[in-house]
Amino acid sequence: MESESGQPVSLRARKRQETLRRIAETGLRLFGERGYEATTLDAIAEAAGISRRTFFSYFRSKEEILLDWQMRGFGAQLREAVLAQPDAAPVDVVRGAMLHLVAGIRTQEFISIDRVLRANETLQARKQATYGLHERALHEALVERWPDPARSQALRLVAMVSLGAMRLAIEAWIQAGGDRSAAPFLEEAFAQIRAEVCGHSGTSRELSAS
Repeated sequence: MESESGQPVSLRARKRQETLRRIAETGLRLFGERGYEATTLDAIAEAAGISRRTFFSYFRSKEEILLDWQMRGFGAQLREAVLAQPDAAPVDVVRGAMLHLVAGIRTQEFISIDRVLRANETLQARKQATYGLHERALHEALVERWPDPARSQALRLVAMVSLGAMRLAIEAWIQAGGDRSAAPFLEEAFAQIRAEVCGHSGTSRELSAS
């Protein structure tokens, strides 16, 4: 097993990652089943097969479980998906990466977590703050793929617009009940970007240059 940097991961580090993932997944499952406020730290620790003390070795609060899911998990997955896409224009690479990610969404779990985030003002505020982190992570992934400094600003624009499209697509999907795949909503959002940019400006070097 290797880390994101490509370096081998030690047995101790791997066990820690596995425990962190188990705690996070247990917490998310209980939030969805019982509600965020009704789920205690002791309940998460017991269901994850750890002590309360061990819980605090990984997370300072149950809020951090949701923030970890939002920030580190999504950002790392998005970077990996962007770098794995075949050669294409940046906006199409991001579109393909996002379609790959939404294909793996566990619908009811995702909607349950989103409901928890929207119901808690503190978590909602923190959720909004994560969008900037996602934008930065996506921009860094694009710069890693296209390292020309002259293109950095245009690639940041791609990151900003693409994440906006994904936010709107996910919101529309949830409002529709999540009964079908989120992919068509994402496809429509990117189609609207192209229609507006290309339809009104001819071509977009910033969004479409390969």
